[in-house]
Amino acid sequence: MAPHVRALGDPRTDPWQENLTMTATTGGAQPAQSKRPGTTDGVISEFTIFAEIKPGHADALREDLATLSGGKDDERARAALREIGTLHEGRHVIFDNDTRFMFCSSFDGSWDTYIDDFAKTVMGDRFATIFAHCEGFPGIHDPGAKDWFVAHQEPAGLFITSSPDLTMQQIWKDHRVDEAFEEVLDTSEFRAMLDNPANAELVGTPAFQKLLEEASA
Repeated sequence: MAPHVRALGDPRTDPWQENLTMTATTGGAQPAQSKRPGTTDGVISEFTIFAEIKPGHADALREDLATLSGGKDDERARAALREIGTLHEGRHVIFDNDTRFMFCSSFDGSWDTYIDDFAKTVMGDRFATIFAHCEGFPGIHDPGAKDWFVAHQEPAGLFITSSPDLTMQQIWKDHRVDEAFEEVLDTSEFRAMLDNPANAELVGTPAFQKLLEEASA
């Protein structure tokens, strides 16, 4: 008897999520799961989909991509990406004389968590709008959506990133810390602290000097 498949976006009942104990941001080890397609570099995985565009849908797909790439909808999408917290980037390409469509992205953590997280945010609606122009797509919330993605996913022959050990959460944190430190550097109080003889021992340490060098680079 075939196993009962739940809809996407419910980690409590999704059969691919039952044994999931971590995401890319926790730093723990994941238990063994069924192998998913895609190539990894460090903590980052790539996701590449090739699909057939429905006859006569290329212009509508192009219009939807243009609509979804700007304005308030784009702001909502970026907020959703923050909520998901694992997506590094994504690309949409129409090719082969308007007959085929490619979506590719890179993300942190589990393949199944990545798909489920999209289904739970406004990004799921964006996916539904775009992939509705592709042959056979059942809908982002349909129980067969993951099977459709697997059937249309092609692992990259080579996938390399500049920072394979940094998750998006770590990148955002580093950016926030850098901005906060830059604000401190600009204060007169910080300059006075550097010039205060009482702090000479701290300021002279290799670690503090390295911090100042990195900040001024």
